[in-house]
Amino acid sequence: MRIEQHTILEFKRGERIVFTFDGTAVEAFEGETIAAALHASGVRMLGESPYLHRPRGLFCAIGNCSSCLMVVDNEPNVRVCVTKVKNGMVVQTQNGRGDLRVES
Repeated sequence: MRIEQHTILEFKRGERIVFTFDGTAVEAFEGETIAAALHASGVRMLGESPYLHRPRGLFCAIGNCSSCLMVVDNEPNVRVCVTKVKNGMVVQTQNGRGDLRVES
């Protein structure tokens, strides 16, 4: 689901790497954001609203909103739309209060 060619833009992709998202291995390219890698892997829901648990997806993609907050390498409230992916990184969804989302 990545754009491979564009008539105006040139994509300089880094090496292929792997990170973990909610326990599942995800392929990415060095230099891209976590959100871009997740989107390319088919992940559209990045979290949920704190009270009504409505799905939240990629919204601003510039780090201004809170729609993409996740736990990255045990650090909560990381904006994955502006955070570069790293090999071996562990990414987890969290609820709207900044806690890890607990499945019931």
